[in-house]
Amino acid sequence: MNSQKISFKNKDGQTLAGKLELPANAKPHNFALFAHCFTCTKNLSAVRNIAKALTANGFGVLRFDFTGLGESEGDFENTNFSGNVEDLVAASDYLAKAHQSPTLLIGHSLGGAAVIFAAEKISSVQAIATIGAPSNTNHVKHLFKSDLEVIQTTGKAVVNLSGRDFTIKKQFLDDLETKSLTETVKNLRKAMLIMHSPQDTIVGIKNAEEIYVAAHHPKSFVTLDGADHLLMKQEDSLYVGQIIATWANRYLNSSVDESTVLQSEHHVVASLDKEDDFTTQMKVGSHHMIADEPHSFGGKDFGPSPYEFVSAGLSACTAMTLQLYAKRKKWPLENVEVHTSYSKSHAVDCENCEDQSLKIDTFEREIKLTGILDSTQKQRLLEIADKCPVHKTLHSQTQVVTKLVQ
Repeated sequence: MNSQKISFKNKDGQTLAGKLELPANAKPHNFALFAHCFTCTKNLSAVRNIAKALTANGFGVLRFDFTGLGESEGDFENTNFSGNVEDLVAASDYLAKAHQSPTLLIGHSLGGAAVIFAAEKISSVQAIATIGAPSNTNHVKHLFKSDLEVIQTTGKAVVNLSGRDFTIKKQFLDDLETKSLTETVKNLRKAMLIMHSPQDTIVGIKNAEEIYVAAHHPKSFVTLDGADHLLMKQEDSLYVGQIIATWANRYLNSSVDESTVLQSEHHVVASLDKEDDFTTQMKVGSHHMIADEPHSFGGKDFGPSPYEFVSAGLSACTAMTLQLYAKRKKWPLENVEVHTSYSKSHAVDCENCEDQSLKIDTFEREIKLTGILDSTQKQRLLEIADKCPVHKTLHSQTQVVTKLVQ
């Protein structure tokens, strides 16, 4: 993943801090804009994981801190919900000038409500995804509990949220009163995905139902069974990102202008940021995927290891070659199944097998043939397996030409 720190100005001239994350080839097919939850920041683990899953599917993702939060300028106590919506518009303007306008808006909790209102103001948006969003912006009032009366009578109060103190002013509550989210949803004509956990104790799942009923088709609902409101379990947030990426591709144009990208018949790009350990974003031809190392090697096992990718290439090439040969011969080969594993082993005919330094790279390949084939045909197909192009490459003298590029 290509991660860049960026900044842009809000409508009041204050600098907002963000992270722009790009897929491995730095050529996203679409840009997504992410709105974090109330009093959260762009660096919440769930936000990072959702962005990671989206970039792994070819999206560019901008996540940023709302005014007065995280690394952004401004005083939180002087902000309100309308300001969050304006911050999203400012972020969209930044993307439009620096890259391209966002087509996908994603919002978590109150950020989900914010993206719905922002979608009215950003014409490029074609799809909206909400996660644990309230159907009424006034819903956040329950977070203030006994402080509500203090806010109403004195104009403000210090409220403790998730172990942190925030000053909430009456103007924040007054602003929420002016927003009708369901009416706004009714007027939208954009694809909408609503994701919510039945076990969400902060924003009940009834909110998802109300948003869904108000929305026009195309609309979708995905239950996040077992997840908490903040998606603190890694598997939950990665799942959310993967679902959003798959769903959004149905409503967005995913073609990319590859004219400025290095071209070859089998071009592959790998991109790894320093904070991502071994989890590497990959663009393999026109397909996006992730490479990683297993837990035993210090990785997160989010994707195949580099040698598993090599083994996969050998397996795929073997299966394709055998089917192609059988079709030419008009043999009844119904299915080819190729199992390949990699290790370092001693040569079959080694004379000094106890010497560990004499181990060589070894791919063990097992082939299962399904079809009415006689023993002669099976033996011939076994011989043809050794003639697949990747097999030949692994046995031939190859060269790797390396150079630095800007």
